[in-house]
Amino acid sequence: MEAPEARGGRGEFVPDVTGRAVWRLFLRGLGVYLPGWQVPDGAERVGEVVGPPAFLNGDAGFGLHLAHRRQGLEPDREIYVRGKEDPSFGIVIAGPAEAIGTRVVDAEELLRYARKLTFEELFDTADADSVSYAVRAARAVENVVFLDRAAGVGLAAEVDPVTRGVTCPLFVRLGEPHERTVRAYGVAAQVVRSHS
Repeated sequence: MEAPEARGGRGEFVPDVTGRAVWRLFLRGLGVYLPGWQVPDGAERVGEVVGPPAFLNGDAGFGLHLAHRRQGLEPDREIYVRGKEDPSFGIVIAGPAEAIGTRVVDAEELLRYARKLTFEELFDTADADSVSYAVRAARAVENVVFLDRAAGVGLAAEVDPVTRGVTCPLFVRLGEPHERTVRAYGVAAQVVRSHS
């Protein structure tokens, strides 16, 4: 839930993703996979239209339309764990977005792929005890950052801790290697009103 001070001039929410775990994971991913690149101060607000390959998917946030899909690609990945009692997992994935295996990448598809990679990373075929840990870890993935440097795009997904809904609140444009610029875009959060 957004803080009241996050409201814009006309009462709409501005994309304040910078205080959330998915933003911190995004910054970590930049440090690991794009060291030395300009880190954005925040996310620029996006209205109804974003340029290809990105699109807005209603309340689910951003998505990507890909020209191709390919199975078997192995992107790089880093898994992060927050908390000890009831840990949540985050994963940063770097590589071609086509590796996700679908031409339309939305919040659900990105999370599904991240959970699959998490399971594969933690499962050890020589250790039967690793199965239950890998399954629990995959289910506990709540934040995902995907960076495709070759295509110059990135996408971040998060699971809402209360509703368990999945959204992609963050879209990233990566500049040319000689520019080393990163621009982050966010969408205004939907306002939920109760009727009594």
